[in-house]
Amino acid sequence: MKLYAISDLHLEQPINAQALEALPTYPEDWLILAGDTCSTIENLRFALIQLTQRFAQVIWVPGNHELWTAIGDIEVRGSEKYHQLISVCHEFGVLTPEDPYPLWSGEGGRHYLIPLFILYDYSFRPDYIALEYAVDWAKQSGLVCTDEYYLDPSPYSSRIAWCQARCEYSEHRLQQIPPNIPRILINHYPLREDLVNLSRIPRFSIWCGTRRTENWHLRFEASTVVSGHLHIRSSHYRNGVRFEEVSLGYPRNWDQDQGIERYLRQILPDPQTNPPPPLLRLP
Repeated sequence: MKLYAISDLHLEQPINAQALEALPTYPEDWLILAGDTCSTIENLRFALIQLTQRFAQVIWVPGNHELWTAIGDIEVRGSEKYHQLISVCHEFGVLTPEDPYPLWSGEGGRHYLIPLFILYDYSFRPDYIALEYAVDWAKQSGLVCTDEYYLDPSPYSSRIAWCQARCEYSEHRLQQIPPNIPRILINHYPLREDLVNLSRIPRFSIWCGTRRTENWHLRFEASTVVSGHLHIRSSHYRNGVRFEEVSLGYPRNWDQDQGIERYLRQILPDPQTNPPPPLLRLP
């Protein structure tokens, strides 16, 4: 009984959706879906049909793409869409950030598995850039995250306010967990700024997390932290804690000849070998 993770399946990409249908079964194992599975309810249902038939248990957290609105026939917005996604997950028995945290008892020893929904607040920026200028600062490099148009925070006044509310909610729940049992923290966005190494688009960092979670791996007794979003698969250690970025990404980011199976990242038991495959980059 092993625990695997993957994120950023981006099933709006036909190649990715076809590859998911070809994924072998893992009838005794669990899978973490760490966000950006898709942008629509229809594709979420497709993903969960495929994955709940292949794994004993699926754990899901949202990414920014799941929260997008004002595209296609999507009408629900913000928190309403998030809770609609939760309802779909519950139809398939999938665990979410709104459920009791499961206690893992498989290979690798007991761990609490902690799915989180923590957004970003533009704090992953240089100290000399004031918050009110953060988006303009990023735009000066010729980029802007699509969230600025499609991620509606309703009923919150801003994405910053929604992030703050989610941090407070999660902190309260994490404080209720019995001590001395290690945790695996699962979030779409990296929990630490120093793990956001975007050499080609460094100013995109403002849409990649919040400094409020910088010490959560220590504060909440994590053995491992799982995230996605960057499309840069990697394994890092901070203070003895393993940080896994588990993205698949767009078709240009992965080798279709290897199939999605090769990109499942083993979380438990902690693999000592089998490094993640390299990121494919366009010339």
